[in-house]
Amino acid sequence: MPEMSNQLSNQSVAQIDYGVMLDRARALVPALQERAARTEKLRGIPGESVDALHRTGLFRALQPRRVGGSELDYVALVDIAAILAEGDASVGWVFGNLASHHWMLAMFPERAQATIWDEDRNALIASSFVFPAGRATRVDGGYRIGGRWPFSSGVGPSTWNILGGIVTSDDAAAGAEYRIFLVNHTDYTILDTWDVAGLGGTGSNDIECKDLFVPDHMTLAVSEIAGGPTPGSDASPGALYELPVFALFPFVLSGAALGNAQGCLEAFVEGARVRASRYNLAKLADFQAIQIKIASASAKIDAARKIMRSACIDAMAQAREGRIPDLAEKTRYRRDGAFSVGLCTEAVSTLFSASGAGGLYMSSPMQRQFRDAHAISAHIAFNFDAAGSNFGRVALGLASENPTL
Repeated sequence: MPEMSNQLSNQSVAQIDYGVMLDRARALVPALQERAARTEKLRGIPGESVDALHRTGLFRALQPRRVGGSELDYVALVDIAAILAEGDASVGWVFGNLASHHWMLAMFPERAQATIWDEDRNALIASSFVFPAGRATRVDGGYRIGGRWPFSSGVGPSTWNILGGIVTSDDAAAGAEYRIFLVNHTDYTILDTWDVAGLGGTGSNDIECKDLFVPDHMTLAVSEIAGGPTPGSDASPGALYELPVFALFPFVLSGAALGNAQGCLEAFVEGARVRASRYNLAKLADFQAIQIKIASASAKIDAARKIMRSACIDAMAQAREGRIPDLAEKTRYRRDGAFSVGLCTEAVSTLFSASGAGGLYMSSPMQRQFRDAHAISAHIAFNFDAAGSNFGRVALGLASENPTL
């Protein structure tokens, strides 16, 4: 992982706190590497990894300081997830998901924040923002929701979940409303569905609930977290909690792709320094093709890092100025998130193709890094056709097709 001290020196976050958090993340990498294969077999993050993320305070990196969190800048999601993913992409992915939900909870009404944090400030909150999977209707005092939601990463150790749903109404003129709902783990069933080729350790199982009542204060309209003050602003003020949630959503997860690619590059370079061809005993380091592939992969990873971090830093700067990004800027964030992860996927693919048959062995971390890279890129947030098309539509003066922006 490249040294970040110069990159962070001009940020307004508490620099000592930030540096300590990065150091704590780096200290976990060797153990995460050692248990990566077991994590994948478990199809979920092992208890010792969850405990380590609690013990180091990393899960609470974006939680408000008033409840003991670090309240770091948004870019911390990318930086910390990337470090953790050098050890195991699944851990980086789950960290980004669960840490971001402390950030999102601060945008809910104060009563919702108190419901969770007064009982347990370390509470883990999973999510599924597959809005069409959930159907909700307005009733007195709240909503009744039901559905089956896929891809709830880290749901196993979580005691709460944020579920996306579409509120339907008999009034056709009212239209559909996109809304999110805080639900306790006792009110849904986890379905053991996560048996996959990549990101196997994320435990991203389906969950299901039927005709569940959720009170008003445990819900938010997506339009209320599109940038600027939120229903939670009185309790949790600050620029961090006025960012546009779904415009920046790719960067909740993109750090996992970045760290996975960085870890793959470092392992490849270390191996190429000492390996020789089995056919003619020539040192791999002497092959120009190998040298060029290292240069190509590293350039893509460095470019991806700059794109991801720049977007997060830019968004924080705007929030501190009290400015809400316009639709063109929001679609640019989505475009850049997808594009930067694409660069990481290309970098891993380049290195995997250059690794020869050695990369195929299950004992090699490269085969898992290759599978994880492509699993990450399969997320809709990283589909460049979708993000790029919507960016182009808005640039051409057409309506956005993303209802969450």
